[in-house]
Amino acid sequence: MHPVGKLAYRLLLAALATALLAVLGAIGTAGAAADGKLRSGAVYAMTNDAAGNQVLAYSRSADGTLALEGAYATGGEGTSRIRLSSQGPVVLTKDGRQLLVANVGSSEISVFDVRRDGLELRSVVPSGGSTPNSITVRGDLVYVLNNGGTGLGNVTGFHLTNDSALVPIAGSTRPLSEAGSDPAQVSITPDGDSLVVTEKATNRILTWRLTRNDEPFGRQIHDSDGETPFGFDFTRDGTFVVTNAEEGRIGEASASSYTLEGGFRTISGSVRDFRSEVCWTVISKDQRYAYVTNFGDGTISSYTIGSDGSIALLESIAATTTFGELSIRDADQSKDGRYLYAIDITSRMVHGWAIQKDGSLTSIGAFPGLPGTVAGLAAR
Repeated sequence: MHPVGKLAYRLLLAALATALLAVLGAIGTAGAAADGKLRSGAVYAMTNDAAGNQVLAYSRSADGTLALEGAYATGGEGTSRIRLSSQGPVVLTKDGRQLLVANVGSSEISVFDVRRDGLELRSVVPSGGSTPNSITVRGDLVYVLNNGGTGLGNVTGFHLTNDSALVPIAGSTRPLSEAGSDPAQVSITPDGDSLVVTEKATNRILTWRLTRNDEPFGRQIHDSDGETPFGFDFTRDGTFVVTNAEEGRIGEASASSYTLEGGFRTISGSVRDFRSEVCWTVISKDQRYAYVTNFGDGTISSYTIGSDGSIALLESIAATTTFGELSIRDADQSKDGRYLYAIDITSRMVHGWAIQKDGSLTSIGAFPGLPGTVAGLAAR
């Protein structure tokens, strides 16, 4: 079959599957859903199913509570692994109009338009490598992190068009530091000038500058201050807080903060949260707090962020999901910064908290509908 015809056929199959799933989802959640206006507030997660990846869409009410609206086929495949060790396989554009999803099993990226009444699959494109596990988007610039498995992973760039197509940037693919580096996340810096990647297996942080044509150059390799650097998030001024899983050692998880201003520099070294297997990072909208999820024991820890970018532990246990279990994973906050959400693979629920002015978290409930293989979460 001609490649264009093959893609059209796959999109048609995905659309038919999505329509059926939406009907079934509507039956299963009748009376529980909000007004269906996903653009006004929503949470998205992916099933990572090897038999056919899907996005689960939850509408968000004014009080932060969620209702499952439907499931949408991505046109690609997941892995069905219980643990997808990365941050950012599901991301929203800043305006919330497009959703990008990594199909880890089929090495493709799917782009959805976010409609008021659901998601519309618009394109499915090769990721530029194998096993993509993290996506970053800033304006029309998209970079994908291809894990590479035991081979050499890479970063590859795309431009996102107004009609939700992803156009590869010629000459943008760059290798990671070595084969089997097990990268966790890629992100474009807030000023749009650089790319940052964390590598778990090598304990390294990689940075590239970006040309005016959005191509990476001048790769720099930096030693992480902690072991197993994983997820990270930026403040508006470019400070980034990185979690350190510390090889999974019980009670030794930590976080570090860095800046690229004037060159790569550590601001705060490894600040322990006394939990286990910390992985994902979210910085509050007011830039004062960092929330990190500890996969090893189902907890969230919180840090304060100083004006100089330094961090200090606020609460070792700021919140829990399934306490003491390998459970909590990806997290994100609502666009207005009022609510924090995280997925939990033990309870198979999305857990939510109201973010208080003092940085504390107040539970607003847990919302069902997740499979055990769920991975990735994006909120608006």
